[in-house]
Amino acid sequence: MAENNLLTMLLWLGELIISSWILSYGAEHLSMRYGAKFIGRTLLSIATTLPEIAIVIYAAADGFYGIAIGAGLGSNLLMMTLGLAIMLLIATTRLSKAPMKGIPVGMFKLDKIFLLATAIISAALFINGYNFLDGFVFSALFLTYIVLAFIEMKNERKRESLQITPEVSKSEIKHQILEVNGSGVSRKTFDEGMLKSVLAFAAGTIGIVVGAGPFIHSMQGFSLEVGISAIILAVMISPIAGEMPEKISMMILARKGAAGASIAIANVLGSKILNNTLLLAVAVFGAMYHGGFYTNIELTTVLAYQLILVTTVTIIALVPLFKKEIGLKVGILLAGLYAISLFVQFLLPQEIILH
Repeated sequence: MAENNLLTMLLWLGELIISSWILSYGAEHLSMRYGAKFIGRTLLSIATTLPEIAIVIYAAADGFYGIAIGAGLGSNLLMMTLGLAIMLLIATTRLSKAPMKGIPVGMFKLDKIFLLATAIISAALFINGYNFLDGFVFSALFLTYIVLAFIEMKNERKRESLQITPEVSKSEIKHQILEVNGSGVSRKTFDEGMLKSVLAFAAGTIGIVVGAGPFIHSMQGFSLEVGISAIILAVMISPIAGEMPEKISMMILARKGAAGASIAIANVLGSKILNNTLLLAVAVFGAMYHGGFYTNIELTTVLAYQLILVTTVTIIALVPLFKKEIGLKVGILLAGLYAISLFVQFLLPQEIILH
């Protein structure tokens, strides 16, 4: 019976991975049309977080609150360590089309401060469990981040427009725009590419919505049969599917050189802020849908240890990002931090949380 649940879980995990890959294609190409830094923070971050959102919605709405929170925690743990490490490895070696010695991260001050703040706030609020008030707080934090990111983007564009000299002709500007939008390709070809991106985005989204529910149920069944906490499985396995579009888009972007690496950094920081705000709000509202308006997601022993681990790792991973530039050494450090966190998982309580 355990083998059947394992096979079912792996099949749905595969379905989610394929859907996530399709989604990443659409999201990455859509972001190319609408800018870099702001899109990396918002559209691309939201798009690549869709698998996690779907998993959290299904888990919370079915009463698997621990799995819902665990999936978000696992995502932060994976991408703030191994995810960034892989991106740095690609961007700073011959795996990239234009290798760099280091990636500038000084321009992401807002994201780093907001991620640090939301990590601490989300951990502090969980001491008494999450309820409807916390759901509204997380929603407000998410909207605040989007507004601040938009204001920063507008100010940056204003500064860039002031730096354009009269000597730059309209034809030169038009040529640069054509290069950014598709290396001078025709409008028709460009529109066809956008149509494919939209269709891929829609197909990936549908696949994720279809696969998230069965994946959660098969993982819960496997957990009960083999004696491993579903929360631990959620922390370690859910991010494989949930973070697939983000990992794929990061690798693609990192190979493109400085501009792509910057979008990848913005994507990671933006999506982790989403995990600490929007994803938690979704978990709370899903729990309210299942158990009523005043439902409280309690801080269990397993979740408490996972919360401490992930918050600590997030803070440690953020320290080198407060430098002006990060390189391969930071990537090696983050990869080691991920390996240590996996080892710690086996030392933490493994009690089974029954539904």
